[in-house]
Parts: sequence; structure tokens; C-alpha cells
Amino acid sequence: MSDVTVAGPAQPVVPGAGAPSGGGAGFAMPAWALGIWQMLRRGDLSLALGVLVILCVLIVPLPALLLDVLLAVSIILSVLILMTALFIEKPLEFSAFPTVLLVATMLRLSLNLASTRLILGHGHEGTDAAGHVIEAFGNFVMGGNFVIGVIVFAILLIVNFVVITKGSGRIAEVAARFTLDAMPGKQMAIDADLSAGLIDETTAKTRRKELEDESTFFGAMDGASKFVRGDAIAGLLILFTTIIGGMIVGIAQNGMTFANAAHSYTLLSIGDGLVSQIPALIVSTAAGLLVSKAGVSGSADRALVRQLSGYPKALGLAAAVMGVMAFLPGIPFIPFMGLAVGAGYLAYRAEQGHKAADAARIAKAVGDAAGGAAAGPQEEPVTAALKMDEVKIELGYALLPLVDASSGTDKLTEQIKALRKTIAGEMGFLMPQVRLVDNLQLPPNGYVVKVKEVDSGTGNVYPAQFMVMDPTGQQVTLPGVHTVEPTFGLPATWVDANLREEANIRGYTVVDATTVLSTHLSEIVKGNMPDLLTYAEVTKLLKELPKEQQKLVEEIVPSQISTTGVQRVLQLLTERVSIRDLSGILEGIAEAVAYTRAPAQIVEHVRSRLSRQLCAQYQTYNGYLPLVALSPAWEQAFAEATIGTGEEKNLAMAPSKLHEFVAAVRDAFEEAAKIGESPVLLTSASARPFVRSIIERFRSQTPVMSQNEVHPRARLKTVGSV
Repeated sequence: MSDVTVAGPAQPVVPGAGAPSGGGAGFAMPAWALGIWQMLRRGDLSLALGVLVILCVLIVPLPALLLDVLLAVSIILSVLILMTALFIEKPLEFSAFPTVLLVATMLRLSLNLASTRLILGHGHEGTDAAGHVIEAFGNFVMGGNFVIGVIVFAILLIVNFVVITKGSGRIAEVAARFTLDAMPGKQMAIDADLSAGLIDETTAKTRRKELEDESTFFGAMDGASKFVRGDAIAGLLILFTTIIGGMIVGIAQNGMTFANAAHSYTLLSIGDGLVSQIPALIVSTAAGLLVSKAGVSGSADRALVRQLSGYPKALGLAAAVMGVMAFLPGIPFIPFMGLAVGAGYLAYRAEQGHKAADAARIAKAVGDAAGGAAAGPQEEPVTAALKMDEVKIELGYALLPLVDASSGTDKLTEQIKALRKTIAGEMGFLMPQVRLVDNLQLPPNGYVVKVKEVDSGTGNVYPAQFMVMDPTGQQVTLPGVHTVEPTFGLPATWVDANLREEANIRGYTVVDATTVLSTHLSEIVKGNMPDLLTYAEVTKLLKELPKEQQKLVEEIVPSQISTTGVQRVLQLLTERVSIRDLSGILEGIAEAVAYTRAPAQIVEHVRSRLSRQLCAQYQTYNGYLPLVALSPAWEQAFAEATIGTGEEKNLAMAPSKLHEFVAAVRDAFEEAAKIGESPVLLTSASARPFVRSIIERFRSQTPVMSQNEVHPRARLKTVGSV
């Protein structure tokens, strides 16, 4: 066979490889050995080779020397698993335990079969027929008496199978069930924290991955505990099969006497059983430690010491009980009194440690208070007056129970969290955090919603009552406080809680105070999205785009359009139009900047790209898009009133003409409302920006679309004209 010379620092130094004559820097290694070494250096191939070796042991006979080596590997592997389970901080750090448990179980079973083959084939030759490891275990445990060996093996089997394995399997089963049941609540908590801005998207993904791994791990542990149970049963069956089969082979085939056959085969079988059951017991203990560690942070030694020493009184009572028992008749005095003194000393040390920690905390608190008093009241820096809340709600004192977390009635905060998530899904924009403050200058049941410190909406709500509205727009006939719904200006009535059922029976719409306030907040935020869509928010939206869209951002920002320009386009675009399809909007911007830099023209081009979304947003439940068309006469009037070119285009229409146009639009939409339609105003692409600027001053919620924004597949229905 040819040799391969390996030289230089780039190749591994293999222990035991012979150096060539002459003493050069390299050494000779057979080609097959080099191939095996390179295979072992790869972890995936090493694992596959190890599993194949385990399966081969089930078929191929092993010599006694190799069996001794593999039995030692089984023992050291079980000890390594136990030590790892002891020192990990939390169970998920050993998430590969079910796989390791399967491999260790297969290794023990294959070695059991290999040792059984040696015992039955060579047991008549002496007690070392299956190797020195099995012989040593048999002699050490049995002490020359096979009855003792059988009893010890049975006890180990009972401890492993009945106590440890059954208990850890039950813990794993319950943990898996409870983890699965708690998963929806934990996922909702993660989503709520994300919506409230307490965590970012990366942290949320990490927590979701940990939650998924936890449920998978405990589910796998529930199944993996069956491996240990099956291993214990297999060990028992293999033991009795080996003893009975060995005595039959020894007496009937090899001419041994009954006493010699019983001694030889029993010692070998018991030794074989112990060599397999002791590692199994160690691995079962590791499994029990792992599944019982759920909810405990830190390694096992620190957790136990910290928690057991956390209650000095318990240690003191234990010491007292041991001291009393030391004086009972017949009880050995020295061990019990020694334990009493030791437990008492530990209790004293723990109590002193707690007192020292309390004294340190008190001293720190006093020092902080003294330092604060010595420094005197510090003036708030002038720059603090420049800070501005994006969105703020000021509440009268009667509305404070809506945000009282201590009483469990913190409904408003929960509604705002849900509202932020809803707006993010509908509009593609993460609503800023809302600050809730009390204002004693407001009426008791009054509130004010401020956007950038400017009043944007007011109202009155009554926490103990319900707002009732008639869907037809008529005044409610139930007794109560008649008012106007703050969001849409509809007639409404605040009624007592005992009239809620009657209102539902009459077909009225019934909402509580928190829903009224959150709905008002939602409409205010949607109406003020251009102001809330700041430079920082736009930058954040661009950075959070998927990786495949980042290339587009790099191409157009800032070479063709600046981030401020993108911000301006998005602000103009937010006529209650979702910007969730930000990648499509950026593609439209990239197309538009090739021929114009005017934000208004870019917006019109982008809106035409979003035609499918716009038509779907405004179509009725019957699937058609109701339209009120702008007549050719008004189109001509707007075209004639437009002055300037390019980016300098402006509308110069006479005030009387504007009043006439407003009246015509109002009449057309009132006629459409009488037949139950909520149409959009359809104009030409050139007139749409100017028409929208007029409409938003008296009908801000009325959508205005151009003919270019109507999708070819949209079903249209003209319900009027202006």
C-alpha cells in the first residue's frame, strides 16, 4: 500500500504516527489512516460513524479487550452527561439531551448484546470470558455470593425504573403539557410588549424562538424518558436470559457441573447487568435533574445553596430536632449531635449574613437620602422644557380608574396596546407611545387628546356607564345623558349599566367608556399620520425592510431622493392610505424620480402603483367601487385655474367658484348617503391634488381618487356626479 507524506503546519499531528527515517519535518501515514483521520475531524461524519459502529456492535462479535474499552466509554459518557446536567444554568442549554439519551441507550444495549454473546460463547473458560470490566464489577459487588449480586442488581433496577425514571417521566409529561397550554398566553405577552414598544423586533423573535424551543424540548423529554424505562426492562430480561441460557450451554454443551456453571455464568451475568445499569442509573439521574430544573436559574449547586440557606429558621429547627433525637434511648449520640451542631452553625451563619445584607441595604438607602438632602432640590434642566410628547391623553380625575393597574381595571392601557398593533397592521405605521397624565383643570369626566402638545380632540366619558347609539342616526329613547359621540359626531346617550341588556335587545350599538376613548384616539392618530410620520420613523421603517429590499433603498436613497424626500412622499401619501406595502411604494418612487423630483407628482405616480390596494380599501361589501365623478365642466374649471409649471403649479380659483364647488360636492355626497352609499370622488390625475386639498378642509374622510388609480379589474358603480 502506498504511503502519503504529510508535512507542514497545515496538517494535524497524529499521535502514534511514525516518522520517516532521516528525521525530517514530516511524517508518514498510510492513506487509509489519513482518510479516517480527516473523516473524524468533521463532526457530522464522526456522529454518523459512531451510530454505525453502535449498530455494527449489534451484529459483529467483539473481542473482550475492545468490549472493556467500550464499556469504559459508556461509563465516562454517563458521568459526563450527569455533570453537564448539574452545571448548566437552564434546561434549554442542554437541548440535545433527548438525542444524547437515545445514543447512550443504544450504546448500552449494543454492549449488552455483545457481552451476552461473549458470556454464552466463552463463559465456560472462566470469569474473564467477557472482559475484565464485567469480571471486576461481578466480584466487587457479589463478594463471592451470587445471591447478593442478584439482590443488589434488583435494587438498582427498582431505584432506576420505579423511582427516578417514573418520576422524571411524569415531570417531563406535565411540563410538556403545561408549556403547550401556556404558549398562546406567552405569545400574546410578547406581542403586547412589542406593540407597546417595550421590546424591539429582534428581541421579540428571540423570545418567540426560546418559547418554541422550550415547548419542543419538554415534548422531546416526555418521549425520551421512555428510552430509559425500556432500557431498564431490557436489562432485566437480558440478565435472566443470560443466566438461564449460560447454565444450559455450560452444563449441556460444555460438560460443566451445576455449581461451576451457576458461579461462572451468574457472576458474568450480574457483572454485565451492573455495568449497564450503573450508567443507566447515572443518565436517569441526569434526566431527572434536567426536567426538575424548570423555573430554577443558575447551576444546581448555587440554586440549592441559595434557596436552602435562604431560611435560617428552617435550619435552626432542623438542628433542634436532631439535638433532641440525640438524647433518645438507643440513638447513637455522636452522629446526631454532630449533625445538630453543624446545622445550628449553618443557621447562625445564614442569619448573620442576612442581617449584614439588610444593614448594607439600609445604610445605602440612608446614604442616598442624605446625599439627596445635602445636594438640595436640583433644578430641572432648561432643555427638559423642550421635550415634547408625540401623543398624550390628559384625563379628568373621575377617569383615573381606567388606568389604575393596582385595582385590575387598567383597561385603557390594554386597549392602547391593542390599538398600536391594529394601526401597525392596517396602516403600516407604528403609532408612538401614548403618555397618560391627569389634569385637574379638566372636568371630572373630560379628556383631551394632544398630538405634539396641540389639542386634537376632546370628549367626556363615564366609566360606570355605557354609550348607546342608534345605527339609523336617530336619538336614543332610553333615559340617560344625551350627548354627541366624540369621534363621528353622532347622537348618543350615556345610560346606566342596568340598561345595557335592554339597549342590546332594541338593536342599539352599546360601547363602554374605554372603547369610546380608544376609538377617538384611533381616528385622531389616523388623521394626524403626516405629523407623526417623522424623519426618525421613516428612517426606522427603511432600516426594517427585508434584506432583499435593502438593495433598492441603497440605489435610490440618497443618490436619487433623500430620506427627507421619502418622508415627504409618505406624508402626502397618508390620506388614510396604508403604507404597509413600503417596498411597492419605494419601487414607485424609483420609477417616478426618473422624470420628476416634485413630491406631489411622485405621490400621484405611487398612488397609481397602489391602485389595487386603493380600490380594495374603498369598495363595498358587495364588491363594487361606488363613484361620484367630477364633471367635465369642473375638470375644465380646475385646469384653467391652475397656474405655473412643473413644481410651481398652484390653484388660483375665485372664492365664489370655490364655494360653488364645495356646495356641489356636499349635495352630491348627501344624495349618495340617502341611498346608503359611501362613494369616492373620481377626478383626473392633474386635478386630484387640488381637489383633495379643498375636500380635506370640510370632508376630511372623503377619499379622492384619480382615474389612473382605478384598477382595471375593479367593478365600478357611478352613484352621482359633481
